[in-house]
Amino acid sequence: MNAPHWTLLHAHLHRTLRQRQLLPKESRSLVAVSGGQDSLCLMRLLLDLQPKWQWKLAIVHCDHRWRDDSTANAEYVEQLASSWQIPYFGAVADDAPSSEAAARQWRYQVMAEIAREHEYHYVVTGHTASDRAETLLYNLLRGSGADGLQALTWQRELIPGVMLVRPLLEVSRTETGEFCQTANLKIWEDSTNQDWHYARNRIRQELIPYLQTHFNPQVEQTLNQTAELLRAEVEYLEATAIDLLHQCCAESSSSPQLDRSVLQSVPLALQRRVVRQFLQRHLPIAPTFEQIEKCVALIYAPNRSQTDPFPGGMMARVDDRWIVLLL
Repeated sequence: MNAPHWTLLHAHLHRTLRQRQLLPKESRSLVAVSGGQDSLCLMRLLLDLQPKWQWKLAIVHCDHRWRDDSTANAEYVEQLASSWQIPYFGAVADDAPSSEAAARQWRYQVMAEIAREHEYHYVVTGHTASDRAETLLYNLLRGSGADGLQALTWQRELIPGVMLVRPLLEVSRTETGEFCQTANLKIWEDSTNQDWHYARNRIRQELIPYLQTHFNPQVEQTLNQTAELLRAEVEYLEATAIDLLHQCCAESSSSPQLDRSVLQSVPLALQRRVVRQFLQRHLPIAPTFEQIEKCVALIYAPNRSQTDPFPGGMMARVDDRWIVLLL
C-alpha cells in the first residue's frame, strides 16, 4: 500500500480517536462498509491511520435485498476488501426488512454476531455530523425526549464485549464526499437514498436545505452542538436515576415496589427517569410516555390509586408509601 496523502481529515480523526479513546491501539475492529461515500471515507482513513495504531481491521457488508443491484454492490465492497488485503464478511437478509427500523435492527444484530464469532471487539460505522443532525430532527418530529434528541452517540455497547463506535460525528457529508473525490474512491450510489417515501431522505433532501436557506446556513453544526450538549446531560441524569432507583426499590418484597417518599423529594425529570427504568425492568416491552406519566402521577396520589393495565397485564397501585406492580 502506498504511503497515504495526509489531509486535515486524517489529522482530525487521529485527534478525535486519541481524545475520546474510541479505538484503542492494537484493537480488532469490524468496519461497516456500504460502498457509499461516508463508509468509504471512514475505511480509507482507518487504513491510512492503521500503521500508527496497529489495529486489526476487517470489513462487513450487509445486503438488505432492497435493490436489484444489491448483489453487485456487495461484490464491489468485497473487491475493495481484497484490494486492501483485509478480511471481508458479508451478510444477506433471508427476507428483505419491511422498514428502515427493521433493517437497522437486523444490521446491528448481524454485525454483532460476526464480531463476536471472529473476536472483533469494535464495530465501526461511518455516521457523520450530517446523519446526527438528521436523526435529531427525525426524533424531534416523532416526539422524542432528550434521550432521543441526543442522537447518535459516539459509542455504545452492542452486546457484551462488542462496542459500536462512530468516529466521524464531527465530519460532515460534504467533507466525506470531497475526501472520496480527492482519494479517487469510487462511490456506489444507493438508489434508495433518492426515495422520498423514507422520512430520513425527505429530511436530508428537503428539510435540511430549507432550514439552511431560510433560517441558519450552519444548521447541521448547530444541531450537532445541541446533540452533544444533550448527550452529556442525559448521561448525568441516567446515572443519577440509577442511583435513585437503587434507593427506591424494596429489597425483600415479593412484588416490585418503589418508595414514593424518596421520589417525592426529587425533581420531575428524575422521577420520570426512575419510573421508566423501573418499568423497563419488569414490563415485556418498553413503556410509552403516557404509561410512564400515569405511574409518575402515583407518586403523589391517594392510597389505593392505580393505573390502567400495562403490557403483559401488570398495573401499578399505591400501597401507603409504596408504588407496587401487581399482576
